[in-house]
Amino acid sequence: MARRKEKKPTPRPSRQPNRTNPVSPIDAPSRNDEPLATTSNRDSSIALAVAAFTIAVFLPALRNDFVNWDDYDLLVNNPYYRGLGWQQLAWMFSTFHQGHYQPLSWITLAVDYYLWGLNPVGYHLTNILLHGANAALFFLIAQKLLSVARSTPATDFGLRAAAGLAALFFAVHPLRVESVAWATERRDVLSGLFFLATVYCYLRAVIDTDDGARQSRGWLGASVLCFACSLLAKASGVTLPLVLLLLDVCPLGRITWLAGRALRTAPRHVWLEKVPFALLALLAGIVAPLAQSDAAAVASLHAHGLAARAAQASYGLVFYLWKTVWPFDLAPLYEVPPRIDPVAWPFLPSAAVVIALSVGLWIFRRRWPAALACWLSYVVIVAPVLGFVQSGRQLVADRYSYLPCLGWALLVGAGWFFLWQRRTVSWLGSRKPAVPVALAAAMVVGLALVTIQQIAIWRDSDTLWNQVISVADRSTFKSATAHHMVARLAADRGDLDNALAHLKTSIAIEPNDYAIYTDLGVVLSRRGEPAEAIRALEQALSMKPTLAVSHYNLASALAVQGRLDEAIARLETALKLQPDYPQGYNALGKIYAAKGDLVKAIALFRRALYIRPDFAEAQHNLARALDEAKQK
Repeated sequence: MARRKEKKPTPRPSRQPNRTNPVSPIDAPSRNDEPLATTSNRDSSIALAVAAFTIAVFLPALRNDFVNWDDYDLLVNNPYYRGLGWQQLAWMFSTFHQGHYQPLSWITLAVDYYLWGLNPVGYHLTNILLHGANAALFFLIAQKLLSVARSTPATDFGLRAAAGLAALFFAVHPLRVESVAWATERRDVLSGLFFLATVYCYLRAVIDTDDGARQSRGWLGASVLCFACSLLAKASGVTLPLVLLLLDVCPLGRITWLAGRALRTAPRHVWLEKVPFALLALLAGIVAPLAQSDAAAVASLHAHGLAARAAQASYGLVFYLWKTVWPFDLAPLYEVPPRIDPVAWPFLPSAAVVIALSVGLWIFRRRWPAALACWLSYVVIVAPVLGFVQSGRQLVADRYSYLPCLGWALLVGAGWFFLWQRRTVSWLGSRKPAVPVALAAAMVVGLALVTIQQIAIWRDSDTLWNQVISVADRSTFKSATAHHMVARLAADRGDLDNALAHLKTSIAIEPNDYAIYTDLGVVLSRRGEPAEAIRALEQALSMKPTLAVSHYNLASALAVQGRLDEAIARLETALKLQPDYPQGYNALGKIYAAKGDLVKAIALFRRALYIRPDFAEAQHNLARALDEAKQK
């Protein structure tokens, strides 16, 4: 009987491009034969240890108070998020409060309020726990990506250590402090959690499961769901579909940029699976600008031209990269200057650095594909906040680095793994693992110590704004906002001389801000200088005549001088601009009471109390007016 001819197994085609040039050991993108879609108990334990260390580093933030940089507007003085009833949920899913669409973030803040009231400890604790979870999740992601890139089993000790270093470099870096220690930035850490979960589920879907199996489809569906949640917490990860394509290039090797027709010959499902992500990103890309416009936070093209925006973007790309390497002189606000000169320092050198890096990494893309992938992912993620659509007062912001710098943390882990695998070479000075381990420990401990110092800056409003002034005074860009905020704090304490000095400094930096002139008028009025107060308030109104509070403040100054008819006219204008302004009705009632018209005064006091029933001053004024009316 003839022997049956055995069929030779067909070798599995490689997903990596053929390479003829030598490749750096860090960047060699080859496929690991060992399945990577499972996570062992040991990996989970390491992830928990990473989270625990991260949480421990950020625990000092529990001592921090709310600050007068959005916290009061978002949390302390905002009753609408306090509860999980239909009324509160409807508000959360429909509001653009503070220029963001963030319903999931509002829900977590509502839970905080239910548990803690307005105790800032609870809000900070939730931020810290979310950030710890992000650190753990990033460890698992880094482990998978490094394992694929280095063709090393995920259980390898050195690879696990490299992934842990990458996660800790990200998590305890001082640039993370703003996102974690600032209660307002709940949206950053929550959006980041779902962003990382999206990437993790995506990797589980595509690593060793590209055959379209049910398990792969399940992980891919979970990835899409996590992306939707990330966008509902904050739209900072809107460019994630492009990041997934970059991961397909390096290190996954599902697409290649090294062969001319590779992008056309990639399997169709590699492209189709991105469609749900792209549709969600498109929807978020429509909603986010609407939210910013609703808050009147977007700078016009006339005020902030294309050249200025390009210069700001170049500076931002260099700033976040430089501060990742040198995390000192960090501040809660780096204020955009009144005018950006694209050919001046530091904008022109920044543009040169960006061009040089981009060209250099492209030229050496065969030798260092991971470096180019990290650079491109960094640019893609940070692009929405580089100033092309300028929103707010910031030139750059530490919080904007939360997601974009993930790639640099991964590159740090890859670089350390390269040293670990070559720890026997002579230039390390030792044939033992002590040197790379000591380097990693020194890096993590050093970053943690600087982070703890940075957390203290967010202790309260005074420490926050004094840090902004301190950093601004040593830099090219001064901060009118910081001096303005310090002036408000001083005025609240009754230190009117200090408040006046900071307001004058603020005006010297930014002479076209109506809010500064408004506060200047109030301070001057409180100092007993009504004539100067009136000039300042008239200046504020010339800049923004539709602001009710400026008319109210001017009326108060006019009333002090006995110019009651002019004060009445200003208050009537204020109430036309803002009909639900209880302070305006109360002030107008006081003037009519002083003029002897108690009937009008009583009606105005009642109107003020109708709008705000707990308005103590209006209650007192109404009772007094009623008593006087009875005596007549």
